Amino acid sequence: MKDGLIIINGYSEYESTKHQVRRLLEEFSNANVNVSVKKTTDIVPIIENGNISINLPKYDFVVYLDKDKYLADVLTKCGYKLFNSAKSIELCDDKMVTHLSLINKGIDMPKTISAPLCYVNSGDYSYLDKVIEQLGYPIVVKECFGSKGAQVFLANNMNELLEIENSLRFKAHLFQQFIKPGGVDYRLIVINHKVIASMKRENKNDFRSNVAQGGSGTKVELSNEIKELAIKSSEVLGLDYCGVDILIDENNNPMVCEVNSNAFFEGIEKATNVNVAKLYVKHIINVIE
Repeated sequence: MKDGLIIINGYSEYESTKHQVRRLLEEFSNANVNVSVKKTTDIVPIIENGNISINLPKYDFVVYLDKDKYLADVLTKCGYKLFNSAKSIELCDDKMVTHLSLINKGIDMPKTISAPLCYVNSGDYSYLDKVIEQLGYPIVVKECFGSKGAQVFLANNMNELLEIENSLRFKAHLFQQFIKPGGVDYRLIVINHKVIASMKRENKNDFRSNVAQGGSGTKVELSNEIKELAIKSSEVLGLDYCGVDILIDENNNPMVCEVNSNAFFEGIEKATNVNVAKLYVKHIINVIE
């Protein structure tokens, strides 16, 4: 019997994370695979005398449900097989790095500008004039690290933009073109570079379509063009499993908004009746065998 490990963030209390773990444990059990669960706070990697050690027994695989790129890299260096890989997690964890990784690959994205990093209390905000000139209002502002749409903001004028900038002064963030009408996108789940489920997410009360922000999901059939965008993104980023969010602009052009290496699947399983957990487990078993 194979032995696996699921790793989750040590500080997360998200019900969606708990659901993710429960579903994966169910499907691994159905496949006669023994799997344990540990938090990142249970694991102590130690670098000493030019070597690295970790307080874990050997596992045949690790399902890494966190975004800690440092621990992911440590586990890889210690010989563990991760789903997703440490490199893929690193590319998806930082939204700006994701966009930089996808350029020149034939993948359309909203116009995006990286905010200059700031390390002092007093800042020169004259660069915002250039941002406004390029993007116009409203402007989407995103922290580079975040999930569930909680670190995404919308500026409708200079006062709002300045307020957001002041709050994010010392955080890596980006500015992005607002794709009308807002509050609508398409979430595609991709496993082994195949689209296995897709839903339309819609939020009538917020520009963010995330289910965590009050959005709802419904099953939808999408064009091959949209599916190919999601598949190509997963291939470029080297992902075994991911959720790709697609926006459709006023000219009906699809574009990649974000790629999530640990996309929650509770909502899309309910909306589509696709057993995402089972398909992910099947892929993992096929790879390790």
